[in-house]
Amino acid sequence: MSRDAFSYDPQDAGDGRDASPHRPVRQHRPAPSDPKDGRNPAPEAPGRGDSTEAREQHPTRDERSDSPRAYYVRDRTYLLRDSEMHSLTEIGKFRVIAVSDLAEYAYDGNRAQMEKDIRALARQSLVKDNTLEISQKKTLRVVTLTKAGHRVLKNTNQVADDQPIYHGLVKPREVKHDADLYRLYQKEVARIERGGGRPVRVLLDYELKRNLNRDLALLGPEKDDLDRKGEVAEKHGLQLVDGKIPVPDLRVEYETPELELRHVDLELATRDYRPRAMAAKAAAGFSMYARSEDASRLRRVLDEREITAEILTL
Repeated sequence: MSRDAFSYDPQDAGDGRDASPHRPVRQHRPAPSDPKDGRNPAPEAPGRGDSTEAREQHPTRDERSDSPRAYYVRDRTYLLRDSEMHSLTEIGKFRVIAVSDLAEYAYDGNRAQMEKDIRALARQSLVKDNTLEISQKKTLRVVTLTKAGHRVLKNTNQVADDQPIYHGLVKPREVKHDADLYRLYQKEVARIERGGGRPVRVLLDYELKRNLNRDLALLGPEKDDLDRKGEVAEKHGLQLVDGKIPVPDLRVEYETPELELRHVDLELATRDYRPRAMAAKAAAGFSMYARSEDASRLRRVLDEREITAEILTL
């Protein structure tokens, strides 16, 4: 689905999406948590009386490494294996993921194990397993976090503090596009890792627009001043193009081999994109991807309009 260059809309400033609070991009070397590194989440100090307190019951020495661990969140106990917690983390970061992609990337193609984990998570009301109609003849099976799943991630410190996590669907009509962003991320991360880099954080367009809206609103009467808008765009690592600030579908922040923090902005273009929108995204410096069935047509559009940009196949 085409998403044109972003311009300030006051109604977007309070869109009501449920995400963990965003914090500014870190200037020091980040240390995101790794849900597969086998370490136990740190328990809360006793005696705080916080209703959201999360504690972990450590497995005994003779228990198998894949045995579930008990996590206590509010008045509930959740039994979760490392692979199940990893799935919660992935789903939370991307809001919605197609189960086929979750099996391919999070489980290395082990569909049977993925299905087992999703059933276990659904029984504990941590994920919602949906099959949605995306066209008259096609459906797509996707998973999203529930409020309880979101709460478990927040209270067991499975993600870095500045990594937004989400639950539920916001735009069911765009579920195919949004679910494909997980595959897009995996393609780009493979490129980053081949160059010796390491991904540390992912930001969806929801979060980028939220932060951009906040600073544009602070301009007040100067919101139409191109110099001031350019300063706001630069602050957020974006560019002003024809008076607007294009926002990518996805931003991946990563560490270089030299431990420098950088980012790459990604756009998933579709056959519905207008040439003008594609030109703006290209001028903004986004890395452009397209589904295989759309890539050839989009490349022809770029050539016909003499737009300098590469279209990578998803």
